[in-house]
Formats: sequence, structure tokens, C-alpha cells
Amino acid sequence: MSALVQAALQNWSPPIPFTLSIVVAALLYTLGWYRLRLASVQVIPRWRAVSFLFGLLLIWVALGSPLSGLDEQLLTVHMIQHLLLMTVAPPLILLGAPLMPLLHGLPQRFVQIVVGPVFRWPPIRKIGAFVSKPAVCWLAAAAALIGWHIPSVFTLALRSETWHVAEHACFLGTGVLFWWPVIRPWPSGIRATPWFMLLYLFLATLPCDILSGFLAFSDRVAYPIYLSAPRWLHISALADQECAAALMWTCVTIAYLLPAAILTIQFLSVQNYRETRAIPSPGSPPLQGLRVPEP
Repeated sequence: MSALVQAALQNWSPPIPFTLSIVVAALLYTLGWYRLRLASVQVIPRWRAVSFLFGLLLIWVALGSPLSGLDEQLLTVHMIQHLLLMTVAPPLILLGAPLMPLLHGLPQRFVQIVVGPVFRWPPIRKIGAFVSKPAVCWLAAAAALIGWHIPSVFTLALRSETWHVAEHACFLGTGVLFWWPVIRPWPSGIRATPWFMLLYLFLATLPCDILSGFLAFSDRVAYPIYLSAPRWLHISALADQECAAALMWTCVTIAYLLPAAILTIQFLSVQNYRETRAIPSPGSPPLQGLRVPEP
């Protein structure tokens, strides 16, 4: 393991601009959240702020930490990056209700002159309404997952720094889109029943199951570029591929099962509350509209 850590540090160079952008985003959010608290606006609890900041940290871990120095040598590490960017960090970011604190963290004159008019511009509003539709969010995430794991496209992203950045941006962007209908942060206007969202989450597991099944049960290495990579953990490229597939299947299943369980519990609790309120207590007047047949 020490050799693996040493290799990661040797292949890693601190991404100063990317790290600074993460720090600036964290500072803007924290400043905006603090201003909201000073104004006695308790719309964003402390746990949501922690969730947002932790999501930013995971994005940095995926793209800016020494972990990124091994993505061209171990498919398992590359899969960890994809899972962090698409499955773990986006819901944490959205749980932080980021738009309101970020808007309050920016200079208010800049928000009034630049940000406000851009958000109110009709084409932007139409685009936002379209891309936030659950069907579009689901298709975008599925297309990104399958498309970037096509062997030729995957190899292109590893050999070209530009395409590598585009791949990571695509995973993060479609990850945010996918989780948007599930978490529905402000100012989301999506209205969907819990049962629809359960179906949404269930169908989202299918592309992941297909891809992980293909990688796990294939008798050959899907991405030949890893055949020539150093074997730091003394495992073959095929065993590395199987490990990456198992990691993907496990993490995605847990990540989608958890919100599905929460939605189910919330829905059943609301239904039970409504049924309890609908049953009159002993001695209470009859329900309105109830007609008792005459003898």
C-alpha cells in the first residue's frame, strides 16, 4: 500500500486554480449562509451547510487530491472518481440549498446587475424548465454514464487532458441534474408523487447494473490502456476491472436505495396521518356529507 501512496504522490501535482475555485465557492456559500442567519432567516439549517461544504470537499478529493494521480493506472480509482462526481457529491451539494446562500454571498450590486437579469432572461428560464424535467434529467445521466464508458470514448478521455476535463464536467453536471428532481432544492418547481420518484430511482439503477455486470463478468479487459499500466497492488487488470464493477454496483445501489427508503417512509407517514385525521373520534359529530339511511 505504501508503494501505491508513493505512486499517487509522484503522479500528483496540486491543481492550484481548481483548488482556489473550490475554496472561493465554499467561502461565498459560508458568507451567504452567515448573512441569512444574521437576518434571522432560519431557512437553511446548519446540517445543510455542512452537507454543501462536504460535497465540495468530495469534488476536490475526486479531481484535486493525490487520488487523481492514479486514475490512469487503476480502473478502480477511476470508478471512485466517477462515483464521487455523479452519485455522492451532487446530492450533498443540492441538500445544502446552494442558490440562496451563494446569491447572498456575492456582492448584491453584482447580483442585481448581472445575475438577476440573466436568471430572468426568458431563454434561460425556458432552458432551465426543460433540463429540470425528470425525464430529461434521467436520460442525461444515463447517456453520460453509458457514453463515457464506451471503450473508445473512455480511452480518448484518458489520453487527452481536454476530453478528460470534459468527462469529469459531464459527470458532475449530469449528476446534479439527476438528483435535482429527487431533492428539489429552491427554486425547484417540480411536483412529483413519491411513487413516481421511486420508479425514477429504480430505473436509474438499470444502466449501472448493465455496465457493472458487463465489466464484472467479461473475460477480457474492456479498456486495454490499463494492460500497460503499473500494477501497484499486484492485481491483474482484469481483477482491477472486476473490483471497479463491484464498487459501482454496491455504491449505486446504496445511494439510490437510501432516498427511496426515505421517500417511502415519508409517504406512508403522511398517508397514515391523513387516515388518522379522517377517522372521527368517539362522540364526535358525523363527517360532513355523510348521509345515514332512514329506517
